[in-house]
Amino acid sequence: CKLAPGELAHVVRRLAPVNHPDLLVGSATGDDAAVWRLDDQRALVVTADFITPVVDDARTWGRVAAANAVSDVYAMGGRPLLALNLVGWNSEELSTDLLGDVLLGAQDVADAGGFVIGGGHTIDDPEPKFGLAVVGEADPNRLLTNAGFRAGDVLVLTKPLGVGVITTAIKQGDAPIDVVDAAQASMTRLNAEAATVALGCGATGATDVTGFGLLGHLGRAVVESTVDATIEVGAVPLLPGTRELAESGAMPGGSRRNLDWADHLLDRGGFGDLDALLMADAQTSGGLVFGVAPERADEALVALTATGHVAAIVGHVVARGGDGSHRLRLV
Repeated sequence: CKLAPGELAHVVRRLAPVNHPDLLVGSATGDDAAVWRLDDQRALVVTADFITPVVDDARTWGRVAAANAVSDVYAMGGRPLLALNLVGWNSEELSTDLLGDVLLGAQDVADAGGFVIGGGHTIDDPEPKFGLAVVGEADPNRLLTNAGFRAGDVLVLTKPLGVGVITTAIKQGDAPIDVVDAAQASMTRLNAEAATVALGCGATGATDVTGFGLLGHLGRAVVESTVDATIEVGAVPLLPGTRELAESGAMPGGSRRNLDWADHLLDRGGFGDLDALLMADAQTSGGLVFGVAPERADEALVALTATGHVAAIVGHVVARGGDGSHRLRLV
């Protein structure tokens, strides 16, 4: 349900740049959240995210939407403190009991993540929407940003791709129950442990993989970090059933828009549309992709695996090409 990245960039270009010494991360880099320095040791991390339903069960949708929103704080290397519910609800068609289930799902995530939901705002809306505005904190000297990827880094992805394909199949009534269960488990897993691992292994560059897909989010990151990157397509984990559902036509429009935007950065390396679209698959509450020095990569994978993640080394960051262009290369 996101605006296409190209359309969003066109809108943001019209806004006056915000320059303030305490705004450590703002809209200029298109990062996951804003960061405001309070002092030399503390910074606030602020974000907001809401989505339309991606699963049938109301409480599960609440959990997914909350995990998706709070992911932006983890992607900056922060921890969430306080959140507010953001609700659009069709009160003529949907019961308030269902809304209560959605809010209980968000509370489940807040309890698991150790933060507090202190209220919120509701509007009547023909299309139900739910999410959170979140305030977190981080060490301003140990941030993860999309401008922090370094040539020589190994790229670690902390969750499989495929949520966009599977949620599309759910809407079409074509997703097997075991595939749905795997997607829901992935979407409701918090990125807290992944962020801890990234920071512990010396990462400085990271982004979460959500609506713009791996190609969209990593594509923006290589631009902001003035580097290039290779993605090893065969190494990228996919949720069970993803490729089969994609081959049968369950491909979200958002994934196609993501690929349209990323194509000007992309060397497909002989891969066809299906593989490229899977790399651009529009995720909801996806994992992190972060860069670590090669000698720390195995350490990161061991730590992620020990906490139950399906993680993988999926590529490398390389020095920017001599012609000055920014590229992602599929290999």
